[in-house]
Amino acid sequence: MKKQFHVISTGRQSTEQVVAIASQIHPYVDAIHLREKTKTAKELAEMMEELLFHGVPKEKLVVNDRVDVAIVYGVKVQLAFHSLSVRQVKECFPSLSVGCSVHSQDEAKEAEDGGADYCIYGHVFPTASKRGVPPRGIEALAQIVGAVRIPVIAIGGIQPHHVPSVWEAGAAGIAVMSGVFCAEDPLREVKRYRQMF
Repeated sequence: MKKQFHVISTGRQSTEQVVAIASQIHPYVDAIHLREKTKTAKELAEMMEELLFHGVPKEKLVVNDRVDVAIVYGVKVQLAFHSLSVRQVKECFPSLSVGCSVHSQDEAKEAEDGGADYCIYGHVFPTASKRGVPPRGIEALAQIVGAVRIPVIAIGGIQPHHVPSVWEAGAAGIAVMSGVFCAEDPLREVKRYRQMF
């Protein structure tokens, strides 16, 4: 199975910045997550319109948490611990592609049992966004991969040189946030990650 490359917005950049970066990098990635916790549904919809207008393919877009926006635009949704449950969403919208963020084996199994199409697990390596919280590490990632049948995407502090060890652990892909969206040259960084695929 082809390894997946997900990139995730930081929630700290303007719509213009997100659109400018996404429109450059989309040919090299498999999914662009809109993780915009402070935006209203209307603001997210405006961002979605801009992304689509600038040629970002709909099938690569993922909205975090907001099932309503995902349904309206026909894109994927990524659920968090504070979101509706995977089971609730899948029962109402069985054709919707649903990912779930997990932090333990129990959460990964619950996501799988609820019908999640994949899960994102982390944080695997030390990351500035989780200061003071020890990383879960490669061995824990491998245990999660072995515990579920759905694809597991690794997240958290992943640098290009980490990619081979993530593949060795059996992950189906990687997810990167600040390593791309906060980079001086996001396109160059995406290409550096891609070289490691």
